[in-house]
Amino acid sequence: MGAVSVVRVYLDTCAVIYLVEGAPEVRAPVLARLRRERPVLVVSDLTRLECRVGPMRTGDHATLALYDRFFRADGVELAPLSSDVFELATEIRARLGLRVPDALHVAAAVRSGCRAFWTNDLRLKAAEPYIPIDLTGP
Repeated sequence: MGAVSVVRVYLDTCAVIYLVEGAPEVRAPVLARLRRERPVLVVSDLTRLECRVGPMRTGDHATLALYDRFFRADGVELAPLSSDVFELATEIRARLGLRVPDALHVAAAVRSGCRAFWTNDLRLKAAEPYIPIDLTGP
């Protein structure tokens, strides 16, 4: 019997924000998809930084706690932002003109072995030469 392949999916910041703070009607289909597909969710410290700025700025400790719980959850992995990731991000930014944070997210996804990148940011479709971009994700 063959080994079961676990799909690794990178979530960009907007995807995580929808999962953590989104209205129930926004979260429900995404949560159903996660239950159905059971991917390993991959994020980076950049994702963590971007998600936590708003609640930290406003002193929203409850939302900060929700994010901290999400980032520590089983099935959520932290992709390292290594020198190799920065090298690839430089190439991606030079070739595609993505903003630095977006290029870093894409590079982190590629270097961490993700098979898909979930976002609702149409601009990231440009990264398809590097990784499949799923605009139907969160």
